[in-house]
Amino acid sequence: MVRLPLSPAEVERGERLGALLRQARADRSMVEVALTAGISPETLRKIETGRIPTPSFSTIAAIATALGISLDEVWAAIRDDAEPRRLVAS
Repeated sequence: MVRLPLSPAEVERGERLGALLRQARADRSMVEVALTAGISPETLRKIETGRIPTPSFSTIAAIATALGISLDEVWAAIRDDAEPRRLVAS
């Protein structure tokens, strides 16, 4: 299967996703969050650094659950018209 190159908008969306996840993870270790989400720490690292800018929905949902953030919050942060945001501590 040939994968088409990502558009600049997709790359930017991946960077926003990574920033959101790093912020939500705060002082929790990458290993702890990854294992809670059922993914490898390497996969989480790649998502957080933008090397996997388009992870699967199930992966995003698992990470969001592990971090205690809603998918609505994730979508609000990464949609194309999103402005940089900070998570509000609840």
